[in-house]
Amino acid sequence: MKLDSYWTDSAPAFVPQARELPGRVDVAIVGGGFTGLSAALALARRGASVAVLEAGTRVAAEASGRNGGHVNNGLAVDYADVAAKVGVERARGWYRAYDDAVDTVERLVREEAIDCDFLRHGKLKLATRANQMAALERSARRLIDDGVDSDVEVLDAERVRAEVSSERFHGGLLYKRSGQMHMGRFAGGLAAAAQRGGASIHTGTEVSRIERIGGSGHAHRLHTGRGAVVTAQQVLLATGATRHGGYGSFGWLRRRIVPIGSFIVVTEPLGEERAKALLAARRTYTTIANIHHYFRLTPDHRLVFGGRARFAVSSPQSDAASGDILRAGLAETFPQLGAVRLDYCWGGLVDMTQDRLPHAGERDGLYYAMGYSGHGTQMSVHMGQRMAAVMGGHAGANPWQGRDWPAIPGHFGPPWFLPAVGLYYRLKDRLA
Repeated sequence: MKLDSYWTDSAPAFVPQARELPGRVDVAIVGGGFTGLSAALALARRGASVAVLEAGTRVAAEASGRNGGHVNNGLAVDYADVAAKVGVERARGWYRAYDDAVDTVERLVREEAIDCDFLRHGKLKLATRANQMAALERSARRLIDDGVDSDVEVLDAERVRAEVSSERFHGGLLYKRSGQMHMGRFAGGLAAAAQRGGASIHTGTEVSRIERIGGSGHAHRLHTGRGAVVTAQQVLLATGATRHGGYGSFGWLRRRIVPIGSFIVVTEPLGEERAKALLAARRTYTTIANIHHYFRLTPDHRLVFGGRARFAVSSPQSDAASGDILRAGLAETFPQLGAVRLDYCWGGLVDMTQDRLPHAGERDGLYYAMGYSGHGTQMSVHMGQRMAAVMGGHAGANPWQGRDWPAIPGHFGPPWFLPAVGLYYRLKDRLA
């Protein structure tokens, strides 16, 4: 079993053409994940000189390449709860931003001819307890009544069992606008498109310090681990939960994001017939729980099965331990697979915010977009495009503008409190 992401291992590695760092650019983007690559594409196409500075050895190697392969619409939190806090109009706008985000991914796949097996078969949120069905039905009614999503549909246990070969589920809520894709091939295609458009992409280029020029405005000097300095008229921080860069120039952001590990295993190829018998509709699937599971099939008929197996950061030892936990969850959900071989196991960091919603805007002359809280594959691509528009003078392009982002109390460095958080959520799931 490889302790590596299936998405990156099964896709050709993108090779940047740029070698030398430019001394001066219109825009420097810190982070070569989906947000940074999408913004680079949009900005370069607008005619700006753009440099993407990625600390790792390949693009999209962190959250963008270490997720479950879902491209889902819908908020990470209950729409009704959000509407109660901020009002229907604002909550509706945020929900629809996720619809727009899936559309953005689909548009880029089409326009840039990215071969990434993009499908739009919907997402099925699954109830593992009978009492959860009432909550799903309330959610569906509220989404329809508020004019937010008329396409959602409640499925009873019989209809769920017709497409999910498991006895665990009592029904589900179908979101018909959701999709899926091969994350590694999408990343390579997006990076190639940005490079064709004129952006220079630099891997192995950690930004260690950012220095504002003149004390005001948007111009900054970016000091890199390679010893070179890049001067940029504008800077976009698209770093997510990465631990590169420490807490120096990135401390304000780090205190507002908790890096929580999410872990995934991928089976051996099951064969077309066996895979179809397991998940006939080939949607994306997620269970209702704080410690939940999510799964889908790949084009080569493997089962991708993930979850927040442990509240810990990713490392080889942590990933392997989480793989054992996920194997048990997989056996409980699909016992008919027996001792199926697991070919891949990996973990990644989710950039979780306190309200589990994205944050994007400008602070001290630096633009930023991050905090996607486990719903980032589509929103990160979308926000790259949106922040490019904001940096071009269209402030209203940011659907998350004007939001307060307080620091998380007690969070000044590595997330020492994760085990306690995990215990709290496990208790909530038991008592639900």
